[in-house]
Amino acid sequence: MAETELAKKLQRRLVLEDSEPHQVEDEAELVTPPESEHNGGEKPANANADSELSAKLNRRQDINAGNAVPPHRSKIFNPYTEFKEFSRKQIKQMEDMFKKYDSGKDGFIDMMELKFLMEKLGAPQTHLGLKNMIKEVDEDFDEKLNFREFLLIFHKAAAGELQDDSGLMALAKLSEIDVDVEGVKGAKNFFEAKAQALSSASKFEAEIRAEQEEKKRQEEEKKTRRAAFKELKSAFNQ
Repeated sequence: MAETELAKKLQRRLVLEDSEPHQVEDEAELVTPPESEHNGGEKPANANADSELSAKLNRRQDINAGNAVPPHRSKIFNPYTEFKEFSRKQIKQMEDMFKKYDSGKDGFIDMMELKFLMEKLGAPQTHLGLKNMIKEVDEDFDEKLNFREFLLIFHKAAAGELQDDSGLMALAKLSEIDVDVEGVKGAKNFFEAKAQALSSASKFEAEIRAEQEEKKRQEEEKKTRRAAFKELKSAFNQ
């Protein structure tokens, strides 16, 4: 609700700026003191936030108008640190699946590619269904999925945040990625399985260490036997 109200206010502000630019500037001067009066001439603290919000809204309007929009640039995304609930193997499986259906090789899965993906999984969707699937995880409002947004599908599924009959849940369930997706119970089982996997990994490491120690012990025994043999041989030669 708060996001909707904010969007309406920003939209109204843009309309006012387009229709009555001078009036908006005059009003701004009345309610906003000059920068020199803020913090001894320093730039207001919320100036960067306003600028960023305005840029995002302009980007959203360009997308809606069908204008060419440059790729959204943000901080470097590291799936292994941001989605810690998944193992490296699971993330690699998701990445392979993403690349497989990114037929345009542009780093995105658009609506047609998502349509093909869902058909391959045996859960075809309507045009509206596909739009709703993208909308649920589309953080930058470009109406297609980047890899981070694709990972969000499985994140939400494992956390029990998706409706059982949603297209995204069907995608998560029908994919070959080993993630249990049965709501909150599924999330619990998922983390229990992960803990068990970690336990198995620890056991495997312990077995390797035991083998290495055994090998080391055998090498030491060989050295001891060689030394004893040399000593015995030296005694016979005297």
